Amino acid sequence: MASKPWSAEDIPTQKGRISVVTGSTSGIGKQTARVLAQKQSTVVLAVRNVSKGEKVAAEIRKDYPDAVVLVMQLDLSSLRSVQTFSSQFLATFDRLDLLINNAGVACPYAKTDDGFEILMGTNHLGHFALVGHLLETLKQTPNSRVVVVSAGAHKSAKIDLSDLNWEKRKYSNFTAYADSKLANLYFAYELKRRLESQGGNPMVTAAHPGWTTSELQRGFVKFLNLFFGQSKEMGALPTLRAAIDNTASSGDFFGPKDFFELHGAPIKVESSKQSHDVAVAQKLWTLSEELTGMKY
Repeated sequence: MASKPWSAEDIPTQKGRISVVTGSTSGIGKQTARVLAQKQSTVVLAVRNVSKGEKVAAEIRKDYPDAVVLVMQLDLSSLRSVQTFSSQFLATFDRLDLLINNAGVACPYAKTDDGFEILMGTNHLGHFALVGHLLETLKQTPNSRVVVVSAGAHKSAKIDLSDLNWEKRKYSNFTAYADSKLANLYFAYELKRRLESQGGNPMVTAAHPGWTTSELQRGFVKFLNLFFGQSKEMGALPTLRAAIDNTASSGDFFGPKDFFELHGAPIKVESSKQSHDVAVAQKLWTLSEELTGMKY
């Protein structure tokens, strides 16, 4: 008999635990935060737009009156903002059970406050710095976990470590996005390796949401939602399983099980062969430390 598909019903109470979800004003980030609050975790919405965050927090509290939800500003495209958020968080809490690195942008070419290409700067370098600031607290919290949200697009990446900010090549928005999602996995796997040599806490897992319907989608992509798209409730499940499943191991990668991992219940999946290149991961780590000034 086939086992029952994993769902939010499989999440035990999270009472007494502290969770941070980046990019939680919409989509799978909002849904992830909502489920964790429903399960009684104290949830910090780490968001760029505080007013939107407060609206989401109010929605969650309305549906779950006992929920404890806080809103804190975090702009991952600014290393100063990452540092400010981290300082405020550490002044407020003495533990961190779940750090869910969900926030991601997919926008036209721009540069961050620190001069990084916007997609790599926000999706990878911002989170790299964030985890670095919070790592000691994660290490000191029993059974803590870091979840890195990537995307199926990582399989199309052509990452060039000699030109991470696209100053020498003709810019491709899709490739830049794919590169940032591959960088997420290089980071997750390299962080896992480094932590295992130091005792193993926190656990590091990764996830991708498959093809999840989003309010950002337009035109032909929006039309394809009719055939491939799944709800944000389903799209958040790989992240939630990566965050909560007690059968998971550090380094596991979760995604939807059906039709080329586009939709369906969350299962353990395999990322690209490229994402397991240890030498490139180590080079990206060193470069990320240099660019962000965050020494692990």
